[in-house]
Amino acid sequence: MFDSGFGGLTVARAVMDLLPSEDLVYLGDTGRYPYGPRDLVEVRGFARQITRHLVADYDVKVVVVACNTAAAAALDVLNEECPVPVLGVIDPGARSLVQTTVTGRVGVIGTVGTIGSGAYQEAVGDAAGDARVTLTCAACPGFVEFVERGETDSEQVYVLAERLLDPVRQAGVDALLLGCTHYPFLARTIGDVMGRDVVLVSSADETAFALKSLLEDAGLASESGRPGKHRWLSTGDAAEFARLGRRLLGPELDVVDALEWDA
Repeated sequence: MFDSGFGGLTVARAVMDLLPSEDLVYLGDTGRYPYGPRDLVEVRGFARQITRHLVADYDVKVVVVACNTAAAAALDVLNEECPVPVLGVIDPGARSLVQTTVTGRVGVIGTVGTIGSGAYQEAVGDAAGDARVTLTCAACPGFVEFVERGETDSEQVYVLAERLLDPVRQAGVDALLLGCTHYPFLARTIGDVMGRDVVLVSSADETAFALKSLLEDAGLASESGRPGKHRWLSTGDAAEFARLGRRLLGPELDVVDALEWDA
């Protein structure tokens, strides 16, 4: 599993809770975060490099792209190139969003890269099928940086949320998909701004359920019965990743190994 930084820990937490016997290797590419403002071609290169590393060095049986920007940029090419199944967070989240709405007015917030890619627009359209669903999208630059600094409930992030969420508020959505794995850490602030009548949808749980189905259908599910082993990697400051990551995920995030790419 990989993400640009800490956001994918929401997916890791859901997977660990649902699939406690599965071993997990999590790579946070904090040396190059945030992905959101980067060109999607560059992000695709990062995703391919990380996926090759996880398959070659850790013999993983599935790769979970726990980053919306990376999934938008690279999921198709990873599925073509990778010798093991690759699962993203976009389709599970879109399906849950469509299932949640009552009025048919839904919203998606994400990074500039994710929203600009059109991936969620396509995924929500596919999930809706013949149902009438009106989608409003909004990019939220700055949210990731607040989470990465551990500032999830400051006055500054609340003021930023009021401004960035205005398009989806004005659209009258009744369900809002947090289209970045960092955003659940801001759920209280986002919920306060959106109001109690708007359901916040996180793709983390839905991705964990999709992973469970994939493993079972492919005959890859662990039958060991033992608790899974967890390995944590960071391309940035490993000590800082351990400090903040432990606060966000829990005590299971203990030792973090520093990863340096070969030049």
